[in-house]
Amino acid sequence: MSGRSFPAGPRLLGRSVNFSLYSRHAESMELVLFDHAEDPVPSRVIPLHAATNRTYHYWHVDVPDIGAGQVYGWRARGPFDPERGLRFDPGKLLLDPYARAVVVPKTYSRPAACVPGDTTATGMRGVVADFRLYDWEGDRPPRTPFSATIIYEMHVGGFTKSPTSGLDPGLRGTYRGMIAKIPYLKELGVTAVELMPVFQFDEQDAPQGRRNYWGYAPVSFFAPHAGYSSRRDALGPLDEFRDLVKALHRAGIEVILDVVFNHTAEGDARGPTLSFRGLANDTYYLLDEGGRYADYSGTGNTVNPNQTVTRSLILNALRHWVEAMHVDGFRFDLASILSRDEHGRPLDQPPLLVDIETDPVLCNAKIIAEAWDAGGLYQLGHFVGDSWKEWNGVFRDDVRRFLRSDRGVIARMPSRIMGSPDIFAYENSAPEQGVNFVTCHDGFTLNDLVSYDRKHNEPNGESNRDGTDANWSWNCGVEGPSSDAAVEALRERQIKNFVTLLMVSVGTPMLSMGDEARRTQGGNNNAYGQDSGTSWFDWTLPAKHPGLLRFVRTWIRHRLRGNAREREDLSLNALLRDSSYEWHGVKLGAPDWSESSHALAYTVTLQGGRVRMHAMLNAYWEALDFEMPHGRWRDWVNTAKPSPDDILDFAAAVEVASKTYRVEPRSVVLLISRVGSG
Repeated sequence: MSGRSFPAGPRLLGRSVNFSLYSRHAESMELVLFDHAEDPVPSRVIPLHAATNRTYHYWHVDVPDIGAGQVYGWRARGPFDPERGLRFDPGKLLLDPYARAVVVPKTYSRPAACVPGDTTATGMRGVVADFRLYDWEGDRPPRTPFSATIIYEMHVGGFTKSPTSGLDPGLRGTYRGMIAKIPYLKELGVTAVELMPVFQFDEQDAPQGRRNYWGYAPVSFFAPHAGYSSRRDALGPLDEFRDLVKALHRAGIEVILDVVFNHTAEGDARGPTLSFRGLANDTYYLLDEGGRYADYSGTGNTVNPNQTVTRSLILNALRHWVEAMHVDGFRFDLASILSRDEHGRPLDQPPLLVDIETDPVLCNAKIIAEAWDAGGLYQLGHFVGDSWKEWNGVFRDDVRRFLRSDRGVIARMPSRIMGSPDIFAYENSAPEQGVNFVTCHDGFTLNDLVSYDRKHNEPNGESNRDGTDANWSWNCGVEGPSSDAAVEALRERQIKNFVTLLMVSVGTPMLSMGDEARRTQGGNNNAYGQDSGTSWFDWTLPAKHPGLLRFVRTWIRHRLRGNAREREDLSLNALLRDSSYEWHGVKLGAPDWSESSHALAYTVTLQGGRVRMHAMLNAYWEALDFEMPHGRWRDWVNTAKPSPDDILDFAAAVEVASKTYRVEPRSVVLLISRVGSG
């Protein structure tokens, strides 16, 4: 029963399971086995001895006559010496960092894990899994190139948890519930879903009386969150998540995971001992010289990403999600933390980031960085490696400010439209280097961006102090819901302006769940603990806003398969990036870059001169007459027009006869022309 040190975690070996985990300073270990997930008392406790069950810093044991479905945990005995970074507590039931499945008993108690004492009856447990048994039915990843990718950021639970989803209660808020709504995503036209965290997280990591809804509180890097499974058996979440991936792939939709490797739910010194802290606190976390937790994440602790053992854990987790779970890519939360060394200092060539980019298993995976952290490190446009794409927060802010008519923004818009070459200017930068977005989970929804001047986070219980104040929003004249038809028309026009600039700009566009149907959070811009109708997708909204939904669907279709493109091997991104731009104001060839300017026009020549597009952007509060370039132009997109005239198929676009075009207040117009047609 001595077992082997490799590989880490549980491994099925015929009629036995080999367990191995890292704990450098542990003096002894116990493997705790349970017959059932909810059992308060273990069925068996196996002591491990350094003489027979330890190789270097790895503890291991081979246990006969158990297999897949075995529920287990660990207990570690060692010194409690915080100044040295050691926080052992022999009473704590600990999750295996390499557990591929996790069960959370109904008795789970985060408060109990925060104080000394026995948590055997209340702790989360790992589950042994056999990944050879699942039938993938020939599943193949879509491998959509970034040039043809449109991302839809969404929350697995919130997508279908509302009773308005029409699903049976047992399916709402689950992986299976999301499968039932894949036709909606397919019809919308997005090519990838970016799932907010689906690693097992601690739902109790939230203020008293609330639940952690967003999921940025991981306790495991390998296990899918059991709370999103409609099945109650220990291994059900594994199968159900894989069913979801398989179903999305059949629809041609990729799966990108929002992954949190920068911190865990264990928090600071006041937090719970759930796993990493009780096994190797000084290895897995960044600590100062006094053993205190460094906090570059804003959550109380920071993972030590470039320490050898931690780096191996993260790489193995990523490989697991690609190989065993068939996911297509990752968006790395607070990715700049992953570039810090063991003292928290930024590295020029961080081993972890280099490993992720060059790993042969991950070479086809999409890798996207949120290139900043809560410690002030901002690496947008300077993130390490050729394969990394980056969330472009500057695009978000500049477009928001331009469309709310801020002074002094106009001169920044050409760069945003052209793919932010002022940011992504290095040699190997691709046209899709920046992931452009106007909204994401963190902040206002698109509806709220045009409906509120300020945040309304009172329901969060923090006296409206939480959440950012830098929203760059405008309520169009009324704070919150309005029955004024003119206000509502202006808000919908502004939403269409945002969508149009997102879709016509070089980069990879990302939409946020429900923005296509005006999902609202009532002005809450930090709804991380709002597992309620505040955050859920309201399935009555698509029917209430059919014109906007059509507008978004049609734009996505044009972006991906627009028949202005004669070469299907070229993306719109590549066409725009390689095209020539002529910049204008209301008069041709005379752009106004002054601080008081709110109008911009430009002409793009595509496909070697065969197709031209002329854009007129009016962020002014009065109508403006724009001079039009010579040629036969057709009216393609006009956000001031009602549906369905606001966006047309190219063949249906109506020719414009005049030499000037009146662009209504706060609207965007796009014209299209084929050279040689006049």
